Amino acid sequence: MTVALKKWGNSLALRIPKDIAKTLSIEYNSMMELAIVNGALILKPKKITLLENLVSQINSQNLHREVSTGKSVGNEEW
Repeated sequence: MTVALKKWGNSLALRIPKDIAKTLSIEYNSMMELAIVNGALILKPKKITLLENLVSQINSQNLHREVSTGKSVGNEEW
């Protein structure tokens, strides 16, 4: 597929066709990583790991029990 670069302010912009964006699961404001490898521009979605995403994956199979160390170390009052 060939696409044309367009001017966007003082920069150049690349339009990503809808079917490619859908395949890569990218949308408006998705963070992307740019790299130059052997003279080629590599553009790939940046995987963002947010605390909310991690916490949402907690379930009864991966939730561990509270760990007791046996004694207080600081000035904790339990």
